[in-house]
Amino acid sequence: MTEDTVTNLNEWLNNNTYHHSQFWDLKQLVKEKEKQGISVSLCIPTLNEEKTIGKEIVVFKSELVNRYPLLDEIAVIDSGSDDKTLEVAASFGADTYLSSEILPDLEPKRGKGENLWKAIYQLKGDIIVYIDADIKNIHPRFVYGLVAPLIYRPEVKYVKAFYDRPLAFSQGVRPSGGGRVTEILVRPLFSLFLPELSAIIQPLSGEYAVRRSVLEEIPFPIGYGVETSHLIDVHQIYGMSAFAQTDLDQRVHRNQQTRSLGRMSFGILQTFLSRLQKLEIIGQLPPLETVLRQFQVHDERFEAVEHLIVEEERPPMLDIPAYQEKKKALQKSAKKGTRKKRSGEEKQTAG
Repeated sequence: MTEDTVTNLNEWLNNNTYHHSQFWDLKQLVKEKEKQGISVSLCIPTLNEEKTIGKEIVVFKSELVNRYPLLDEIAVIDSGSDDKTLEVAASFGADTYLSSEILPDLEPKRGKGENLWKAIYQLKGDIIVYIDADIKNIHPRFVYGLVAPLIYRPEVKYVKAFYDRPLAFSQGVRPSGGGRVTEILVRPLFSLFLPELSAIIQPLSGEYAVRRSVLEEIPFPIGYGVETSHLIDVHQIYGMSAFAQTDLDQRVHRNQQTRSLGRMSFGILQTFLSRLQKLEIIGQLPPLETVLRQFQVHDERFEAVEHLIVEEERPPMLDIPAYQEKKKALQKSAKKGTRKKRSGEEKQTAG
């Protein structure tokens, strides 16, 4: 990393890294949101999350819909849970959707990225904020800490969450960063090939807020690679100035086993290599394997366990004809509403 890169990285950290406490004044945040005429949608992608989904919806609806109207809709998009996730979510007032029933003319695919992508079609907001469903210490900061930089800074387009304080403490400097896959795989890859993106403290966090205009123009891997691909694609289009990140303090959730993290890493690596080829950072690779082999011991014998992991991608939502039609219809409706409003104001003035 060159001296200029280090300088730029530190400058970006100083200017684009926030703590959620900076946005404590929710009345002012809502006032600014309404002044700009911005709508905000919350998407919670789910698969068998009946134990935690209810509390999340209660917290967000009571604090960020009823008390402070920051959110215009709360939606759960489900991959096909076989527990009571959708029933619980609906009972507490969320809009609930099965991913497979959105854009039904397309062959349904399973994966978190699929749910995130279909949210662009289904939800209405100018800003979409994504929050994972397994957070045990849920708090309104998980939403307002991410949405606020987009409202207060028009040039910011994509805001990521992180969960540890990155700065000096009275007892010294504490290391900070992401989880195991981030620190062992993703950050080294960014440092090697896309060093500016190594400034994102937790690139794989499942909590982020993005302007619709950005989401609809980038492709979506349906699996593990979706967060990594977002960062690379947005960086290529808009540069680092489009990003911000917010410290949300602690996040309590279930930890995944190392074997599961291996499968995640395999999918992320597929996505990362395909992006490097597309950007011509590396040359053409031979066809890559899509089977990850892990091992287990059975009766004192080692057995291979094979996992087929294919990082398929959905195209940019703007390329989907059904979305193009829906967007045109919404724009036409908005224009009619504006004309009616002006006509009413003119009549009042005349009266």
